[in-house]
Amino acid sequence: MFRFNTRKKKPKLYHELIILGIAVILIILASLFGGAYSIRITMVIESVFFAVTTFVFFDAFRKQVQYNPYSYNTIFYFGFGLFLLSVTIEVIVAAVQSFQYPDLYQELASVVAILSGSAVNYMIISLPFVLAFSIALFISNISLIRHETRRIQNFLGMILAVLMLVGEAVVMGFGFYLSGSQLEVMIYDTVIHFLAAVYLYFECMLMGSIVAGLMTAFYRPDTDADYIIILGCRVGPDGKPYPLLRGRIDKALEFYHRQLKETGKRLFFVPSGGKGSDETVSECECMKQYLLERGVPAEQILEENRAENTYENMLFSKNMIEEQNPDAKVLFSTTNYHVFRSGLMSRRVKMRAIGIGARTKWYFWPNASVREFFGLLQGHKLKQILVLAGLILSFVILTILSY
Repeated sequence: MFRFNTRKKKPKLYHELIILGIAVILIILASLFGGAYSIRITMVIESVFFAVTTFVFFDAFRKQVQYNPYSYNTIFYFGFGLFLLSVTIEVIVAAVQSFQYPDLYQELASVVAILSGSAVNYMIISLPFVLAFSIALFISNISLIRHETRRIQNFLGMILAVLMLVGEAVVMGFGFYLSGSQLEVMIYDTVIHFLAAVYLYFECMLMGSIVAGLMTAFYRPDTDADYIIILGCRVGPDGKPYPLLRGRIDKALEFYHRQLKETGKRLFFVPSGGKGSDETVSECECMKQYLLERGVPAEQILEENRAENTYENMLFSKNMIEEQNPDAKVLFSTTNYHVFRSGLMSRRVKMRAIGIGARTKWYFWPNASVREFFGLLQGHKLKQILVLAGLILSFVILTILSY
């Protein structure tokens, strides 16, 4: 298990881009020699550099987790590391075949074609995961709708599953039946690879989000915390916590008692949450009473009763904590599916807090995780546009060059 917050230096994305740039330059230089022999050299160079790039991406993921697990980069490095791994395997297999069967690879275009089709091939490789994931989303959504209400939010898992399956069907269903002139085939191929590039981006982001969400939800932090923020959510009409909020408080209490047993160190609770228009008491007051009833001394409770969302939970709590202890080690307690995005908010307010996740019902987590995923896509819009545009442009150019 990687330890969080153990690295002070942030891994830089340009290191990986430089590696990719060098690989492309060397491939072009090797192709200038001409002849079948240089094609084999080119494929060997491709194999080596895609292998190195894959290693660099996964190593960057490791470093990013140690520096800040709650980051877009965490998702990006892991998701696209998986894709690069598939490209590496594909290129190595082709390089071996180029020596065994020289007639298969006579032109540079045949090498470029491997790369231009890598997004479609990745969709084929990942199809079992997509099918299993989609079925799981449907099953959990059906259970959720049976137990809860038929709100549009409770259908998000089904919507995502349908989008994923339709994407697979469109790209693979129309990608293997090409006829016509070379120009017509090239245009058709370009459109398919364009769609595959778009699908590839969101699939990599989804896979990265799943791994990041599970990793942060089940992380066990060291028992040396000074404060633990409890993120509020809706309170019952009787002023008591609903099960979702009660789980967050109990998770904080569980850590409190574990730390007290292992180290003897007491921490401060920071229940955070204001009063909604339809609530009888503030979320903070509700949580405070729950803590007092379970033996937590009032002097160990630092009340934050203004926050209306997760960002304000983190910001207002941080300000209160820093007034008492600027160097405090801070944890936050929330529901398991919410840990990663809450961590993003903590880093947005410049607080290096670590989250712990309370359990929720099995049928609730998948749909809630999908909701969190859509929420994650709303952040870092410029970075996401640049990555997506770069992917699309790369696959379009590679497809044209392959002809």
